[in-house]
Amino acid sequence: MNNKLYGNLIFELSKQGRKGYSLPRNSFGDYEVPQELCRKEEAALPECDELTVVRHYTNLSNNNFGVDTGFYPLGSCTMKYNPKINEEMAALPQFQNLHPMQPEPTVTGARALVVLLEKSLCALTGLAHFTFKPYAGAHGELTGLMTIDNYHRSRGDMARKKVIVPDSAHGTNPASAAVCGLEIIEVKSKADGTVDVEDLQRIVAEQGSEIAAMMMTNPNTLGLFETSIPAIANLIHNCGGLMYYDGANLNPMLGACRPGDMGFDVMHINLHKTFSTPHGGGGPGSGPVGVREGLQEFFPFVSPYQGNYAVMMRAYAYILSLGREQLRLVGPLATLNANYIKESLKDVYELPIDGLCCHEFVFDGLKDKSTGVTTMDVAKRLLDYGYHAPTIYFPLLFHESLMIEPTENESKETLDGFIAVMRQIAEEAKTNPDFVKTAPHDTPIGRVDDVLAAKHPVVTYRQMKKDTLSKVG
Repeated sequence: MNNKLYGNLIFELSKQGRKGYSLPRNSFGDYEVPQELCRKEEAALPECDELTVVRHYTNLSNNNFGVDTGFYPLGSCTMKYNPKINEEMAALPQFQNLHPMQPEPTVTGARALVVLLEKSLCALTGLAHFTFKPYAGAHGELTGLMTIDNYHRSRGDMARKKVIVPDSAHGTNPASAAVCGLEIIEVKSKADGTVDVEDLQRIVAEQGSEIAAMMMTNPNTLGLFETSIPAIANLIHNCGGLMYYDGANLNPMLGACRPGDMGFDVMHINLHKTFSTPHGGGGPGSGPVGVREGLQEFFPFVSPYQGNYAVMMRAYAYILSLGREQLRLVGPLATLNANYIKESLKDVYELPIDGLCCHEFVFDGLKDKSTGVTTMDVAKRLLDYGYHAPTIYFPLLFHESLMIEPTENESKETLDGFIAVMRQIAEEAKTNPDFVKTAPHDTPIGRVDDVLAAKHPVVTYRQMKKDTLSKVG
């Protein structure tokens, strides 16, 4: 962009006295504002004309990357396409203009949708009841663990304060357990990436009377199906614990199998992932929790409202628009797409665990380590080609993790284009490694200091003195 205004902050475009509006003369009279509500100084707001404002924010929006603008293979996050019919339904004024404090008789339609969505999710997961009050996946995890804790307390089994978590688990699993006041026990993975049942047997034998639950993601974080689930569920149930299913990777299960049928007692669903609400940038989210029959009475009070209703609207629209037959194809197609990319690239990218994956898989950087090109370099170079980078350096099981999840929506042409670019980057790493190491080259800004940004984020704009504005670096 050659336009100088493009890279400026809105404050830097401000000119004193410039306005973007014209209001009629006040005909309502003057009213005193209580002194305690008045500012000591005028707010430091930018003064711009309408055209400058429109161009500024339109140009900024063109910098945003989303699934509507390009391929978004973000492993562990299921960034699937959000059909536009979902947005139309969520924008219906009869739903959009609801207020959480409305009298119950005025929201019977909204309540009916919640009941219908619950029935749909029960059918898809094999569980009996759902609560929609959690506002995100992690909130759902906490709610599910509180449900489990309440269950054990109701039986007077106060010693059950330990939760088993695989070493490949999402970081939210041990974090949620800790917030719930529970102790975390780590169970190891085998060389093939699945849970080591022998290590689990040891833990249960030594601490079985203290086990409240085991948290699992299936397929796991490596995109691998845990084939020992029946044996694992038996071990946990026989020692008096419950099985918790982290629904972050539910997408490849749709149409293939159900957590409830595998022996899970409690689970949360990321509606904003599996059921197609765009959730980049931290929201919006919804994390309903499902339980088997008998556990619903132990749901904790986590909110007086029915969660994020707009996400629930989109999820139900998604389910209805696909229908029973098409929903059965979601998991198999997601699995097909992931395996197609994996098999097409494993000769140039290191695949630490070979074999059939589900919806996602993990490379351990480039196969040729002599170039010095890292996973970070590959991710940055992808930006130059117009692709969002996959998840990098997670899971922590590998030094140069590169986690790719294409979802079921992407066409073969899109996958082929991504594969070609990934191969091109591998070739560039051999012929011109320094060029890859200094990527990106075609984005509005180059490579930033991620560590500095994480440790010392600058999230506010400050005026140094009148008419002199400090520029955020």
